[in-house]
Amino acid sequence: MYFSIMTKIALIFLICLIGQTAFAAGDEIIKKNGYTLIVSSNDAHFDNALKEKLINTFFTVYPGIVKEYNKKSLKKVRFFIDTAYHGVAATDNGRVVFSSAYMTAHPGDIDVVTHEVMHIVQDYGDSNGPGWLTEGIADYVRNEHGIANEAANWRLPAYKATQNYDNAYRVTARFLLWVETYVKKGSVKKLDGIMRKHTYNDNTWKDVTGKSVDELWKEYAVASPPAP
Repeated sequence: MYFSIMTKIALIFLICLIGQTAFAAGDEIIKKNGYTLIVSSNDAHFDNALKEKLINTFFTVYPGIVKEYNKKSLKKVRFFIDTAYHGVAATDNGRVVFSSAYMTAHPGDIDVVTHEVMHIVQDYGDSNGPGWLTEGIADYVRNEHGIANEAANWRLPAYKATQNYDNAYRVTARFLLWVETYVKKGSVKKLDGIMRKHTYNDNTWKDVTGKSVDELWKEYAVASPPAP
């Protein structure tokens, strides 16, 4: 009888343990205003408040970016918080992988979400356009739509002579902001559409702005303007 009771207790404990493990490893599904976010993690110690910030950032910025740039964007997105990923974040096929180590060390940098979900909106696939422009547009959108850039001490850099338009990320984003503000409003949206259609070519910048990218960069360098 004693063995039987202990066996039952052990079985109950095992079932509870399996249930807890399954819950920890399972998906959290959040639906709001026609969008679905599925969140999972292999980090049992990831801060729940930080996870909620990532979720809230998604629902704050993603619908607006979709509306502005690509209304056909995915309505269902996945977030995975990964202990094995050692970058910052990466996006592919509607799934964003976040480094749990990075996010834990930089809990204020929640607009990593904004940059990464713009990649989902971009949906360039095997685009013939340059990678530096892809990343530059994503950081341009982070600058425009981010909700906590200042708190994270994230900003677009001032011009330096050592820079070039194809440096990507924030350097390219700063250049795009100057083009948008001082040369041709709507340029970034047009470039984004061209990249998505895979029609980028040597004449793209001139078609969009009236000047080649090299001509624009020379003007930008001379102006060395403060951030608009």
